[in-house]
Amino acid sequence: MSSPRPAPPVHSPQDSWDSMLPGPPSRNNFGSSDLSPSGLLAFPSGSSISVLDSRSLQLVSTLPLPVPPSTSSNSLSPFVTSVRWTPLPLRRDLLSTEPSSSHLLLAAADRQGRICLLDFRSRSPVLWFETDPASKSGVQDLCWVQARSDSCLLASINGPSTLSLYNISSGRCVFQYEAAPEFLSCLRRDPFDSRHFCVLGLKGFLLSVKVLGETEADIILREFQIPTDCAELQKLERDAAASTNGSNSLSPASAAFPLYMVRFAFSPHWRHIVFVSFPRELVVFDMKYETALFTTALPRGCGKFLDVLPDPNKDLLYCAHLDGKLSTWRRKEREQIHIMCSMEELIPSIGTSVPSPSILAVLICQSDSTFQNVGKLYSDVPHSSSPDVDFDSPFDFCDEPLLVSKTHLISISDDGKIWNWLLTAEGAESMQKDDTNLGLVADVSEAPVPETNASMVVSSTGGPAMEAGKQLKCLDGSRSGPSNSTLEDMSFKISLVGQLQLLSSTVTMLAVPSPSLTATLARGGNYPAVAVPLVALGTQIGTIDIVDVSANSVAASFSVHNGMVRGLRWLGNSRLVSFSYSQVNEKSGGYINRLVVTCTRSGLNKTFRVLQKPERAPIRALRASSSGRYLLILFRDAPVEVWAMTKTPIMLRSLALPFTVVEWTLPTVPRPAQTGSSRQSSSLSRDRTDLASDGASTPTQASSSDSKAVSSDGSQDDTSESFAFALVNGALGVFEVHGRRIRDFRPKWPSSSFVSFDGLITAMAYRLPHVVMGDRSGNIRWWDITTGHSSSFNTHREGIRRIKFSPVVAGDHSRGRIAVLFYDNTFSVFDLDSQDPLANSLLQPQFPGTLVLELDWLPLRTDKKDPLVLCIAGADGSFRLVEVHTNDKKLGYGPQSRNIKERFRPMPLCSPILLPTPHALALRMVLQLGVRPSWFNTCSTTIEKRPHLIPGAALYSGDLRNYMIELPPVGDSVVPEMLLKILEPYRKEGCIIDDERAKLYAKLVNKGCSVRFAFAAAIFGESSEAFFWLQLPHALKYLINKLVNKYPQNPHVAASNSELDDTAILKRITSKERSMPGTRKKDALSQGQLRLMAFEQEELWETANERIPWHEKLEGEEAIQNRVHELVSVGNLEAAVSLLLSTPPESSYFYPNALRAVALSSAVSRSLLELAVKVVAANMVRTDRSLSGTHLLCAVGRYQEACSQLQDAGCWTDAATLAATHLKGSDYSRVLQRWAGHVLHAEHNIWRALILYVAAGALQEVLVALREAQQPDTAAMFILACREIHEEIIANLGNSDDESSSLMKDKLRHLPGLDPDNEDVIAVGEFYGQYQRKLVHLCMDSQPFSD
Repeated sequence: MSSPRPAPPVHSPQDSWDSMLPGPPSRNNFGSSDLSPSGLLAFPSGSSISVLDSRSLQLVSTLPLPVPPSTSSNSLSPFVTSVRWTPLPLRRDLLSTEPSSSHLLLAAADRQGRICLLDFRSRSPVLWFETDPASKSGVQDLCWVQARSDSCLLASINGPSTLSLYNISSGRCVFQYEAAPEFLSCLRRDPFDSRHFCVLGLKGFLLSVKVLGETEADIILREFQIPTDCAELQKLERDAAASTNGSNSLSPASAAFPLYMVRFAFSPHWRHIVFVSFPRELVVFDMKYETALFTTALPRGCGKFLDVLPDPNKDLLYCAHLDGKLSTWRRKEREQIHIMCSMEELIPSIGTSVPSPSILAVLICQSDSTFQNVGKLYSDVPHSSSPDVDFDSPFDFCDEPLLVSKTHLISISDDGKIWNWLLTAEGAESMQKDDTNLGLVADVSEAPVPETNASMVVSSTGGPAMEAGKQLKCLDGSRSGPSNSTLEDMSFKISLVGQLQLLSSTVTMLAVPSPSLTATLARGGNYPAVAVPLVALGTQIGTIDIVDVSANSVAASFSVHNGMVRGLRWLGNSRLVSFSYSQVNEKSGGYINRLVVTCTRSGLNKTFRVLQKPERAPIRALRASSSGRYLLILFRDAPVEVWAMTKTPIMLRSLALPFTVVEWTLPTVPRPAQTGSSRQSSSLSRDRTDLASDGASTPTQASSSDSKAVSSDGSQDDTSESFAFALVNGALGVFEVHGRRIRDFRPKWPSSSFVSFDGLITAMAYRLPHVVMGDRSGNIRWWDITTGHSSSFNTHREGIRRIKFSPVVAGDHSRGRIAVLFYDNTFSVFDLDSQDPLANSLLQPQFPGTLVLELDWLPLRTDKKDPLVLCIAGADGSFRLVEVHTNDKKLGYGPQSRNIKERFRPMPLCSPILLPTPHALALRMVLQLGVRPSWFNTCSTTIEKRPHLIPGAALYSGDLRNYMIELPPVGDSVVPEMLLKILEPYRKEGCIIDDERAKLYAKLVNKGCSVRFAFAAAIFGESSEAFFWLQLPHALKYLINKLVNKYPQNPHVAASNSELDDTAILKRITSKERSMPGTRKKDALSQGQLRLMAFEQEELWETANERIPWHEKLEGEEAIQNRVHELVSVGNLEAAVSLLLSTPPESSYFYPNALRAVALSSAVSRSLLELAVKVVAANMVRTDRSLSGTHLLCAVGRYQEACSQLQDAGCWTDAATLAATHLKGSDYSRVLQRWAGHVLHAEHNIWRALILYVAAGALQEVLVALREAQQPDTAAMFILACREIHEEIIANLGNSDDESSSLMKDKLRHLPGLDPDNEDVIAVGEFYGQYQRKLVHLCMDSQPFSD
């Protein structure tokens, strides 16, 4: 992918990307988020993007967006305002290209108008789009649109009102549309047509964009206006204009009006229908009729609408509200009227802070709804047994209410919490008694095929994959719900099933535990206390977050203060002390200081030093000794208090000296061996002439007789600790605390030249015997208190705020590494043991755009080979770990190969889409060919229950092919064994698929290959492909039934069937009463997203008939024309005639309507006007844009020609509806085949096209389409599935001794176009073999991914 503007180099190592916790998202991120079909959740947090696994709610990675190159290195990166995953699936064209990670591309945009493509695999930008750098107008929203089958464009809203389209190969803008003075709010892509998307404005302006190519002439625009009340928005505009004087004119809508939310969503069930939520209105808009079908005001007691989310499987709407509530709306039968039926809380009132956090975004899990359809299928397959009950599963109970629908929702709040909600719709008990629906394979064609459907168990319409155990036989029959269950009698519930806590607020303080030799062991010595992998972070809202650095997650969060945490220190490794203060607004003034000790084990907070009156000065800082026994409290312009931190803290003394900085000594360096003559090499520099190299290892007695001796290893008495300080006048000193006594340590003073008054000392670090100081002029000085030797150098930077000694272990080459934080919020690492510390320093070029607020070293090193790790609290609210690697006294950032796992996870990260592309394709192939459930069992200690959850044989040793359910009927039989061996590292760690999906796979693996193929597609988020495999048995059965009609089993049976069909169609056309949608029980397939794959006549007719009542009350000539068109399409001629005759004489449509009314009425009596009407129709088609000529052709029975005219006019769905109503056999197949070609080549929906080709009998066209799409594996799997389904259907055709049945079996021995001797079929097998061999080679060359 070529880039017109190369991405700036990112110097940070890949490991440092992963060692980052983002701050909480805020309204500055515009509520942006995106959930990929494979289950990866991306959302911006400040200037970074967080990616989570939505099922386990684990943070996968955090991607900081690089700083703009034009800005200075000391500026913050702008807020990320929009993220969108690419819609491109996992690529399988291995034979023509190298494997790529194009399925893991993430488009991101920020507040300065920059847009880039991020490769999630490499964690870096691969392309920057050509945006106007001067405008600095932020990006409101992004949307992918597919102009060609193999490439996409990226649409964006720039500034308040500009729509732009970008080429993702070149990064150039190919189209712009200016909608001023409208504020554009959001972009959404049409689920029915990937070329089509819409843009919505705050005032109800709706722009429909269809992209046929990359030139301006190829972009078709339609403008609509949705009526809404804009009074509130106009007031906000006036207020904004008055406050900013027009300077904010380039701000996007969410920046100008952060609480005025306008969102919309396409209906996943009905084409042309969009749901729009204004702050106080909910609107259902029909783009075909250009009118609102339904409008309702905000219910009383509800907060303003935030977003609208349609359920993928049911006719339900979920509306999120600004006050943290979620309302559920159901659609009334036969109408587009929605009724609110439940209201739930997304922010529980218990356990939340005050003020309550806000909901920023709500998303529906598409991957879960796909698995619900996959899981629903296996129990509908003939001869399937009732699923086993898992009594250990909390989801499997016989006595619970009937579950009709389940939906997973993810909500994101601004306190850093990610919530996983399960919404359930429960039906009434009486609904269970309907057992007439025979499931997925129910047949509606001309010649029914006998099936053993009576034993089927039909799952509930929304039953999720993980809830497969629901379909169980209880005392009084099946617990599963009928597919035609209505929504009126349902009750809706919401349950919290998961939560992830990220950082709760902007980080203000950072503290790491530094347990000394005396922290837990009274004897001291060389046995230090246990170092815990925890870091405490104080936040702006008063909470303290405890971060487990080994898991890169927040282990606990304590609400301690009402205001900002201004100081935080560990007391040992299990207690924290923190402070905050608030200013009193009374006349007397003063401050209220609040000091709290928090136990990290119990979570209890205990205040101390509680005073009755406000104090004159606020607390400036806290300093805790390494053991946690002593605490220094520094006040602004006041004495320093020394406290003993016992169970009840006791103040030991108040020191009335003008301190500028105070630091306790760090734990001393342990010796490599406990020998009497051991020499500790703790000198800061052995080669510098101004320091004595043996000074630190020589026992030195302090000059004062009452001072405490320093032992030979540099440590002090077990029960005493000391702190160094600097005074305002530059004087230095060391005090020692022993019990309750504080005394002067009287060190060896440095030479007089060391003391300088050119800069006030602002930072200090103290580790026996060395004190390092920094001043506000950027000078660094250090001093050996046992010898008096000293030295200094200038950093040529701003003043120094913090100095931190790096942890030292036995065998380290250097003892003098320090991290220095400057007042300009940058940092450097210096090695004071080097000849020239400044020349060998490690500055901060690797974090452009990230200002550092606090830093400290992580004290977890146990071996000299372990890297040094810096903990950093960024000004962007994030927390990072940075590895500093050393090599022969040289410092550097960079990844280092380690044998241990990079990160501990409490549970495996089961996200196959994240595997290296060859390994992901290998897993896909193994799942398709069928692997025994015992393969998912693992001995990993992280999943102890898995062998119990997934029953299977014991683990195989030797030939891994024993794991396969059968030898693969296609391709090389050795390949599965090689792929299993390649996937073995993932299997051992239990990170292939999670328990629930492995359990589902175990129940459907033997139910036929098409179900396995659907499961494999759903695992990788390819919903359309999964629906194709789910519909394939249905489509093949439909095709075979048509072929059976050519060879009648019995003349009498065939005649009666034909007569029945003619009678049914005639009854539909000439019925005196209008057909009522919903009177026939809907097939399970017609529910949810599987409706998108409908092809049967009855299904298409019902879908069209359902829409007719929505428009009965619409007025206007254009609406009447559209209604007549719908009525004629479904064969309701009498209603159409009645509507036409109601046209008033003064209307311009009166004569065409009258002519059509006469012609249509003649169709009822079949008069002899055919020739005359045909001529009139031919003339009208040329002149009338309302397709009246089509209606006249219908009136005289020329349905084939009418369908062709509709298709020529681009009315593909209407043509299919008309054909489904009136055509049969090859005539209907021709319409389907032409429709399939349009869907494939124009709409780029290959899976919808393939199912239409199959229903039309054009199986060879399927192979051609898959060959052009470069999917050799899918072509082979398609032939495999077709043969298996075909054999099963033929085996059930009649009795074996029936002569006509035998004749039919001979005629239908092979499916048309899939004969084993067919050249295309042979070529598919050869290509699949090549694909397998190439895949094996690529897998061998790829290293296993280690999280």
